[in-house]
Amino acid sequence: MSQATWTISELAREFGVTPRTIRFYEDQGIVSPAREGRNRVYAPRDRTRLKLALRGRRLGLQLSEIVTLIDLYDRGGASSDAQLRQYAEVLASHREKLEQQRRDLDETLKEIRRQQADCEALLLARHS
Repeated sequence: MSQATWTISELAREFGVTPRTIRFYEDQGIVSPAREGRNRVYAPRDRTRLKLALRGRRLGLQLSEIVTLIDLYDRGGASSDAQLRQYAEVLASHREKLEQQRRDLDETLKEIRRQQADCEALLLARHS
């Protein structure tokens, strides 16, 4: 195999994922390996698309958002203002969702602390 191609095992090892994860992205059309007999052969484009998909997953993006970002790359990456704006919009939208989740968690934790304090006060009053 030339240096410009990779096997599924090589990519899995490089990115710290399982071959099953890579096959999932293949099923989603994100990577499209060639075949040499029964073996999958990944080209540089597949490797880059997989890297972008895994980066999006680490950011917690939905699959549709990941595909949008990969499509930006395929259309020329960060070479145009329109593409950069679209990428910034995806990131801003995702950040806002995460910030709302954090606010919701903070409120839930406050309520849990209040309920816990009430329980402890009732237990203390009953055993005093």
